[in-house]
Amino acid sequence: MISVQEAKHIILENSQDFGIEDIPFIQSVGRILKENIVADRDFPPFNRVAMDGIAINYRFFKEGIRNFKIEGIQPAGSIQKTLKNATNCYEVMTGATLPNNTDTVIRYEDVQITNGTATIVVTAIKEGQNIHEKGSDKIQGNLLIKENTCISPAEIGVLATVGKATVKVAKRPKVMIVSTGDELVGVHENPLAHQIRRSNVYTLVSLLEKLSIPSETAHITDEKPILKEKIAAFLQEYDVLLFSGAVSKGKFDFLPEVLEELNVEKLFHKVTQRPGKPFWFGRSTFFGMSEQNVNKNSKTNTVVFAFPGNPVSTYVNCMVYFYDWYYTSVGIKTKEETAVISENVIFKPTLTYFLQVKLSYHLGNLIATPIKGNGSGDLASLVSADGFIEIPKTEETEFKKGSVFKVIKYR
Repeated sequence: MISVQEAKHIILENSQDFGIEDIPFIQSVGRILKENIVADRDFPPFNRVAMDGIAINYRFFKEGIRNFKIEGIQPAGSIQKTLKNATNCYEVMTGATLPNNTDTVIRYEDVQITNGTATIVVTAIKEGQNIHEKGSDKIQGNLLIKENTCISPAEIGVLATVGKATVKVAKRPKVMIVSTGDELVGVHENPLAHQIRRSNVYTLVSLLEKLSIPSETAHITDEKPILKEKIAAFLQEYDVLLFSGAVSKGKFDFLPEVLEELNVEKLFHKVTQRPGKPFWFGRSTFFGMSEQNVNKNSKTNTVVFAFPGNPVSTYVNCMVYFYDWYYTSVGIKTKEETAVISENVIFKPTLTYFLQVKLSYHLGNLIATPIKGNGSGDLASLVSADGFIEIPKTEETEFKKGSVFKVIKYR
């Protein structure tokens, strides 16, 4: 049995680069950017009118002139016009190019227009007001979005602005999520008294969707030959296999044995933690035909995360281990968050403890209030919590109110 830190180290050492692909920018939300995005021109690209109103030459306002004859209109999207008589003005619309020979915009609310003349009715204005100056945000060549950014709707607008119709992103691993056990039935079935519906597999699907990773699912009964046959096929087709169940000491927990027979290298089995101690992790190297050249062999590594079947164990192990593996694989650096526990916690085994907590803020601090569930099989307790705090393995048995620990949030 190894420590949580050792398990994390081994898993991160087995991260993988799945390559890069070009996709339409509008489909890239949630994907990991694999190129720097720079400004293709100044932002904004011209002196941009920021308010509907009139544009004047401030010098004449300063000299006491308040009535300005309207020489024309500068709509948004039209070619820049030029004020011919410096004592006149132009009507201008938000987003339009500022007309030549003008330097100040007065909003419509501060003028009265009568018979083609605009009269300024406020006593004070500032030179250059209501103008978004060319290049004031960014200049051509400035870095706008760094490589390895997770693309959000905010980045989509920038990609569109710089004309990135397609964008380079990290390819996603091909993932199969497998549940095992004769006691499990489908969501739409009516379970018998000794059965339960499959739930962990859909929890894992949803946890991966939060990372924008699509996945497929399968269920295999507790028959070793069938288990072996199915897994052998999955190892050749998928980059990642995620299992829920069949890794403990039960007589029908065949998974570790089957994986060994299929030459999947066990990198560890069992971690000094609660919940999720029976966690199994390994990798398989498959020699198959390259997609590019069927006459050449290609080596494909498949990593295997085999989580214990209790729902809280599956949940926490996915967040603690698979998430970090994926972030490392695609080049994302995550920032550790901490929380303050709101009450004393007593935990006697010398294990790392992933404690379910409800999270709230008080005076700028993130506060973690323990949730009293009924162990790792208490699926409903996940709904009552917002995350886990990680209490490191120690000889201590009591952790005082006000102590600070790493927090893993899922809300």
